[in-house]
Amino acid sequence: MTHPSFIRAQKLTGHLREHFPKSVAEAQAWTPIQRTRALASRVLVVAQTRVVCQWAAYCDAVPGMNHQNEWQAVLDHGAKLSEDTARTLFPEFDRVPYAD
Repeated sequence: MTHPSFIRAQKLTGHLREHFPKSVAEAQAWTPIQRTRALASRVLVVAQTRVVCQWAAYCDAVPGMNHQNEWQAVLDHGAKLSEDTARTLFPEFDRVPYAD
């Protein structure tokens, strides 16, 4: 039986279709994509794909010294954005389901 996330990945169109795993072997070697958007020097939003052919975005305050070093804390402790807001900030994930 094929996992539902593999079926979702197979149905995707565009460049992200190749990103998501379509088998157990691909899932074991998979790494997520992260994208960041600074809403202000001390407010960072981070989007990350999930192995189950979904993605989510989180927002949090950061020191603002170096966003390249601050994104992981946003994923760990940030507030999950609504789907509408996240899709506005990260249109590159337009065909990928947003995580519940």
